[in-house]
Amino acid sequence: MSARPDSISFPITLHHEHRLIFTRDVFAPGNDTLAALLRPREPGGTARALVFWDAGLASAFPDIAEKMTRWFAARSDRVRLEGAPISVPGGEAVKNNFGQLERVWAAINEAKLCRHSFVIAIGGGAVLDLVGLGAATAHRGIPLIRLPTTSLSQGDGGLGVKNGVNLFTKKNWLGSFAVPHAVVNDLNFLHGLPPRDRRAGLIEAVKVALIRDAKFFEFIAARVEALARFEPEPYEAVIRESARQHMEHIATGGDPFERGSARPLDFGHWAAHKLEQLSEFRVSHGEAVAIGMAIDLIYARRIGLLPEPIAERILGVIQGLGFELFGPVRQIRRATGPQDMLDGLEEFREHMGGRLTIPMVRAPGDRLDVHEMDGPTVKAAFEELQARYG
Repeated sequence: MSARPDSISFPITLHHEHRLIFTRDVFAPGNDTLAALLRPREPGGTARALVFWDAGLASAFPDIAEKMTRWFAARSDRVRLEGAPISVPGGEAVKNNFGQLERVWAAINEAKLCRHSFVIAIGGGAVLDLVGLGAATAHRGIPLIRLPTTSLSQGDGGLGVKNGVNLFTKKNWLGSFAVPHAVVNDLNFLHGLPPRDRRAGLIEAVKVALIRDAKFFEFIAARVEALARFEPEPYEAVIRESARQHMEHIATGGDPFERGSARPLDFGHWAAHKLEQLSEFRVSHGEAVAIGMAIDLIYARRIGLLPEPIAERILGVIQGLGFELFGPVRQIRRATGPQDMLDGLEEFREHMGGRLTIPMVRAPGDRLDVHEMDGPTVKAAFEELQARYG
């Protein structure tokens, strides 16, 4: 027998499949998209599921809960719904209420779900984050199916492997990484949104185009007026491609669980996250990202990284889509608000760990990471934003 080793290690390799399915009217009587995903692990069994849905859906789709219940009842031989669909308040504020997370856990416990069951989350990004964290931590992980219902969540926020809630006044401080069983984008949900929410997903499409794909940016730029009117064909095409681009980066970028310091998909987000928090989430994520991107674009131009004509063209596209580039900052109702927002750089570094890493662009599709930002120049970029658009 050999001497006792001081160190033993074995590799653990996991295979994950990140699936996105597009459909229309997912709870129509003849639509079996969701049923195909709700398969029991053991042959001959019945899948068990619990549904949480965004209460905000009721304004555009007043019969949504009844429609869901009828859909499951018609498939009771294959899928057993363990209780009536549970409504959850929508919007970022729900992620500030720890009682809502406890409510999700309590419902899962009462339904006696197990790791062979399914949790289905239907709603905007905040509801998906909250319910996703509940599912990921109950029994150390219950399979989650996401049905994003907003443009922001269908094109970006509902994808990927992250779940979380806000704590200590910091965005997504408590969370988990867990690959969803599947994501289902029902495009019909997009057209029931108010204009503000329909617009929100477009800024994440611009973002991912700028950091990854110049051709996609040109596609958006050539259709700004149609997109601002939410014309169905180009609008759906942009949301679809935004989703594909985000998924491709997450799956192939080499760091799906964010163990490194770089986070390219968060271009413009260091200021956006702080603006959301300081405005007590009166400013939506999409509106905040538009401003955060504008600050970084002006900063990049000021340090000679981004040529002025390109910077101005990008800012023009963002404005043309209907985003204000300073107005939402007025929702910060404290005297030191703007400076507090700029201090978000340190919180961004803390959240990621390691050295500060901020994605910037030299041109559409040409991204690089910078590891320091000059404080006076950041402040000058903000002041220029205020002077130009305030």
